[in-house]
Amino acid sequence: MKKGEIYEGIVSKVEFPNKCHIEFEGGKCVVKNAIEGQKLKFMISKLRKGKAEGRILEVLEKSPLETATPCKHFGVCGGCTYQTLAYEEQLKLKERQVKEIIDAVCSDYEFEGIIASPVNTAYRNKMEYSFGDEYKDGPLALGMHKKGSFHDIVTVDDCQIVDSDYNEILKCVLEFFKERPEIPFYHKMQHTGYLRHLLVRKAVKTQDILVDIVTTTQMNVDMKELVSKLLELKLSGTIVGVLHTFNDSLADVVQNDSTRTLYGQDYFYESLLGLLFKISPFSFFQTNSLGAELLYEKAREYIGTTNDKVIFDLYSGTGTIAQILAPVAKKVVGVEIVEEAVEAAKINAMLNGLENCKFIAGDVLKVIDTIKEKPDLIVLDPPRDGINPKALAKIIAYGVEKMVYISCKPTSLARDLVILQENGYKVEKVCAVDMFPSTSHVETVCLLSK
Repeated sequence: MKKGEIYEGIVSKVEFPNKCHIEFEGGKCVVKNAIEGQKLKFMISKLRKGKAEGRILEVLEKSPLETATPCKHFGVCGGCTYQTLAYEEQLKLKERQVKEIIDAVCSDYEFEGIIASPVNTAYRNKMEYSFGDEYKDGPLALGMHKKGSFHDIVTVDDCQIVDSDYNEILKCVLEFFKERPEIPFYHKMQHTGYLRHLLVRKAVKTQDILVDIVTTTQMNVDMKELVSKLLELKLSGTIVGVLHTFNDSLADVVQNDSTRTLYGQDYFYESLLGLLFKISPFSFFQTNSLGAELLYEKAREYIGTTNDKVIFDLYSGTGTIAQILAPVAKKVVGVEIVEEAVEAAKINAMLNGLENCKFIAGDVLKVIDTIKEKPDLIVLDPPRDGINPKALAKIIAYGVEKMVYISCKPTSLARDLVILQENGYKVEKVCAVDMFPSTSHVETVCLLSK
């Protein structure tokens, strides 16, 4: 094999996260964004120590597993991978991937399979769309990045993983700015332009909607007419706030330098397991509300009886898990590095009348040294990359009888489980929870005992 050579082959296996193995005459190769059983034409893009990585040029034959009809954006939009698979096949694939990852580092544990999302379409409660063009110097687009592209944007006005309100809002905003060509989108390389992102959040239970236009400060544009057009839309939910966020970061991220409220309020409410949560535009909240209820119910089941116990909820976000546990615990202490999320957690605890919750802003590695209370059990829900090894050592040093680890990246979980097992913890149970249908992502809940 040589770099740049083109081959054909059939995908034999897909490992998390969408690492696709091809065996062909001449060797083996790994590509991304494929499905088991597909016949592909691909180009060798990297060769290192006898291992080859490739880039898909064309799908020559569909996989026998591909029976579902995807949305019109599938294949061009980089958002979904498994939309051509029936949902039952998506679940089988994710269940097998998680089990193989955990099996590689654990033995003698109970694998409880995978819990399906209550809905597998229109499940997201948040979308971040980008302004740009579909091709260089093309017409204005608003949507997701094209598959494999840093620059090109595909307008996703019929996306299946959100409900129709998102699509109507997207079309309204795009049409408004298309009629005003003097207002340019932000060019990431030149760092010039105005329009950056459209952020839409909608609560499943309350049907509250927040709309946030994210721009640079390079122009001064009156948004009153856009607000009027948005409020005239016939939607199933209700727009409770329209915001204008300014972001002059050079990085291509949805960042909040400052936010102006153009209409209504800068928050909305969502309900989970009977509790009410006040959510701001940029605060973390699970993107699948109905799936989150199943995830937290499983975590609560693993935690078991908590009466008269002190619980540490580390990497607590907006305190969702802490507040779900608080009614049946002596005290819950949440630690989260994002200050905005901590402030939201405090407000939400007050909303729900919970007086035995304490939330601390800071890095878990540093904060746990300052907490006077000692935990009886610990809940971990770290970012995708898992737990800092130094922080993990301090967590282990508490010597609690039970831990529950929630992970959105099973490979990071597996790495941390090796260390936990080396330090006297046993993996009792593991369960996957599908929070992200049509994508390669999956949540995992793990129960450990001393």
